[in-house]
Amino acid sequence: MIVPSLVRRESLLGTGFIPQGEEDLYKTQDGEYLAGTAEVATMGYHMDETLDKKDFPKKYLSFSPCFRREAGSHAKDVKGLIRVHEFFKVEQVVLCEASHEESVKHHEELNRNTEEFIESLGIPYHTVVNCGADLGLGQVKKYDIELWVPLENTYREISSASYFHDFQTRRLNIRYKDVDGKMKYAHSLNSTAIPTPRILVSLVENFQQADGSIKIPEVLVPYLGGKNKICKS
Repeated sequence: MIVPSLVRRESLLGTGFIPQGEEDLYKTQDGEYLAGTAEVATMGYHMDETLDKKDFPKKYLSFSPCFRREAGSHAKDVKGLIRVHEFFKVEQVVLCEASHEESVKHHEELNRNTEEFIESLGIPYHTVVNCGADLGLGQVKKYDIELWVPLENTYREISSASYFHDFQTRRLNIRYKDVDGKMKYAHSLNSTAIPTPRILVSLVENFQQADGSIKIPEVLVPYLGGKNKICKS
């Protein structure tokens, strides 16, 4: 799905981004907000809807321009491509039945999708499990994938994968009818597929050659007209 960046307050409340994170969002004069992730509009797509259990799991890959003020991060990463106010992001979103086992299964799958993409590019990375103090509102468990940044001699986050059980769906009123006819709230999950331009930092730094040229990962060569490197000449 290509989803809108301009979203209503209800969708941000439902997904848990406000009120706590409101200072990091741009707000229009009409009261709507510019979202920092396609997750918000994708979840809002099913707000106040009763879904059919036989359609689970519902899996979405959503793209949108994203906007963040990063009001709480003054003087941090103010230069370069790591932290910018406007960027693009592809987000994975899953709705499934109200089962912890199902949520765990899909959580691993979502995170592995992004790991496999990073592996195809050949960028060194590691995956970390967030401690309780680093979990966002409503998150039950979260993985962060971090890419190696040679210039900083450290790993930097490129993706987060989280599951919420029914925290978001209760707030958004997304339900389904179980086989016994009982109404239940679905479980929701999301994970970054890839954000730009942040990934360019690791792509450029890990593939820069001694002569200053940038080697293009083999998997990307067909998309760049057969070129295998980027250089000044």
